[in-house]
Amino acid sequence: QVQLVESGGGLVQAGGSLRLSCAASGRTASSLVMGWFRQAPGKEREFVAASSRSGGNTYYAGSVKGRFTISRDNAKNTVYLQMNSLKPEDTAVYYCAADKGVIATTMLSDYEYWGQGTQVTVSS
Repeated sequence: QVQLVESGGGLVQAGGSLRLSCAASGRTASSLVMGWFRQAPGKEREFVAASSRSGGNTYYAGSVKGRFTISRDNAKNTVYLQMNSLKPEDTAVYYCAADKGVIATTMLSDYEYWGQGTQVTVSS
């Protein structure tokens, strides 16, 4: 069983930056594809970013491309989401997700393991 614990959320002004972390346990991170999703109040959970097992391939939602960066340190079993130039519309609960699959995808249904989420609030 894989456990995921997110950290690093908080309140930030528009234009600011935050870095989210997701620590994985129960399985070595190098055997997992990992992703970040978010859910704003009253909206469905949506894809933000994903990383292949090695971190060599990354994928982003159009709304965050060029502002957010997903990275991973498999030695620390941790994946990160660096968020720059934050906007009020980035306000959401951010969830870390992982799967034993080979290919990182943008689909919620492709991820078996989920963290509890961390709140990110961007003020205008």
